[in-house]
Amino acid sequence: MLKRTVEPEILDSLPHDHPAALANRRDLRLVNACMGNHRWFERACARRVLPRDKVLEIGAGTGDLGLRLRGKALPPGVAFTAMDLWPKPKEWPDDWEWLQTDLSSHTGYGRFSVIIANLILHQFSDEILRNLGRAWREGSARLLLINEPARRPLHQWQLRFLHPLGFHPVSRHDARVSVAAGFRRGELPGLLGLDPAAWSLSESETWLGACRLAAVRREVS
Repeated sequence: MLKRTVEPEILDSLPHDHPAALANRRDLRLVNACMGNHRWFERACARRVLPRDKVLEIGAGTGDLGLRLRGKALPPGVAFTAMDLWPKPKEWPDDWEWLQTDLSSHTGYGRFSVIIANLILHQFSDEILRNLGRAWREGSARLLLINEPARRPLHQWQLRFLHPLGFHPVSRHDARVSVAAGFRRGELPGLLGLDPAAWSLSESETWLGACRLAAVRREVS
């Protein structure tokens, strides 16, 4: 098994309006479409998010996932907040919150009942992931929906096809780094401290490189 290795991604060092960052957004939309990531979140949210929930998406980027979920997979009027270092997109709804902050140092997780993460947690060390998991467990989170790169040699090999597809060099570099920092089944629950006695865990890996986790906090009898 490949050892998990976390390295900086070039995108994190670029301004949000840098030409390479704009190209990366385009490439990431194609990646999400090919991997079916947003469709997975749609299905999971439609089944599990309740009207009373307060939803937080961390690492929201340009807000594409939240905008797709709005009115389709989320109950009407559900409270939705997005968090990212990038500024709020122009298209972001006025009735939804946008937090421009560092998710690793954020202290307000306790008010959210649903945490959504798409292709973001792999960027962080095991220590930061343990701290995040502790904050979520000690707060009011009852549902975690997480989609990350699967760390397998197959997916490193699949990255060869990004060049013929016209992916920007930054996107190709960051894709390699992302796979190397990804996860295998069982790793995320362990790092986040999700005890199966307290959480119902559903994990899967896909042929196109997704490692997915849906965690539902068990009700205390």
